[in-house]
Amino acid sequence: MELNRVDGEGDEVADIEPSIRRNHGQNHFQSSRYPGAVRKKAYIFDGDGNYYNKEWDLIEGRDKEFCWYHVELPKGNQKLSQSAQYLIDVLCPPLKLQDILSLVSNGPFCGHVDGALVFRVNSPGPASSKFTFRIAARVTENSVITVSLGRVPRLGFSPANESLLSEVPVVESPNYGGGGEEDRGGMVIKEHVLDFLLTMNHSEEADNPVPRSVSNLVVHIIDTHMDHLQDVVTKLEIELDSVEFELDKGGFALKKQMLDDRKFPKMHLDLQRLMQVIAHGEQVFPRVKEKCSSKDWFVHEDINALEELIGRIRRLKENVGFIANRVTAIQAGLDSWQSEQINRKLYYLSFLSIIFLPLSIITGVFGMNVGGVPWTGQRDPTLKDGFRNVLLLCVAMLVIVLLCFLFPALYSRAVGWRRSQVLRRSWSLNRKSFVRRSDLDVERTGRRGYLRL
Repeated sequence: MELNRVDGEGDEVADIEPSIRRNHGQNHFQSSRYPGAVRKKAYIFDGDGNYYNKEWDLIEGRDKEFCWYHVELPKGNQKLSQSAQYLIDVLCPPLKLQDILSLVSNGPFCGHVDGALVFRVNSPGPASSKFTFRIAARVTENSVITVSLGRVPRLGFSPANESLLSEVPVVESPNYGGGGEEDRGGMVIKEHVLDFLLTMNHSEEADNPVPRSVSNLVVHIIDTHMDHLQDVVTKLEIELDSVEFELDKGGFALKKQMLDDRKFPKMHLDLQRLMQVIAHGEQVFPRVKEKCSSKDWFVHEDINALEELIGRIRRLKENVGFIANRVTAIQAGLDSWQSEQINRKLYYLSFLSIIFLPLSIITGVFGMNVGGVPWTGQRDPTLKDGFRNVLLLCVAMLVIVLLCFLFPALYSRAVGWRRSQVLRRSWSLNRKSFVRRSDLDVERTGRRGYLRL
């Protein structure tokens, strides 16, 4: 069997080692119950900076060689038990059920299972959500098995000559024609692809150094998980900046639409889920560092790299906390704006009720079925102007009500005018006193200048 060599030197074909041939010939694995349900990747590293694609046989490497098997679970609405069935289908045998359950279960975990170091950072939640992260690894001296939910960016490796970023691209624009592409040459990068790359804090897989040991591979897996979290946080920051800009230039309709859509409560819930994932990593990765430091095959430089990743996840947690505070402040501003709108409508309603209050009082008085009510003698010619008198009475009461509303404003204006007059008079008196004292000082000393304090 031959495998394509994909190291940076560009060799086309390399024969597999005899030991791998023997191991592959000894494995007979059963047919899959769920063909195509999960994506599988298998690599073998020679320890000298080269790696090869290999068959999915779950065999450990020998001597300096080590293998990496990666499983991508689909991001759908399947249950956790369905994900466990997928892993049983692709990992059992040689893995036991205990190993598989330790990889697929929810929550943080770091410990030894059946002689291998197993750690996971699996957040509960719907698998289809972009804020649900699951990454688990089973590490031995010559093999690593990882399980992720969906694709993890930058996790794999690609030859440098096939990278999108290895050439200077031509950015596609609405005014870009076919002739320009032929004149300049090179590849054409879509505008939405460029926007996606700008939201990432890293480039493609081409800049990943090929691991030379299992410890390098473990650091690479944790590092790419951190990059994935950082990408999501960056996208949230960009989305929040655009929403703040829209709120600044938007009006009543935009704010009402955001309140109706519950945009910021949903964003706050997503931030809490992301905070939970970061908290799981903050709990697991120090334990991984502690357990790996006792292994003789774990390189000391990689221990320091794990320490840097632990500090990075703590800084990422602080950044997510700042974003959550911004979302809370924006939501509080929208809530106060909504309360102000409600209070304004209630003010108008209360003002209308006060206007119609005299009418209701008068109609109540004249609607009483008792004797002695004025202007009720319909045949008396002296009382023919009773309706007009009632309207005049209503107008008089309305004027009194308006004066009661306007009196505080008029009173505050009168008080302010009175205070300004007093201040102006006081300033005029002080100025006259200052001029008088200056003249007396000139007459006494015979020279002008500043007053001696």
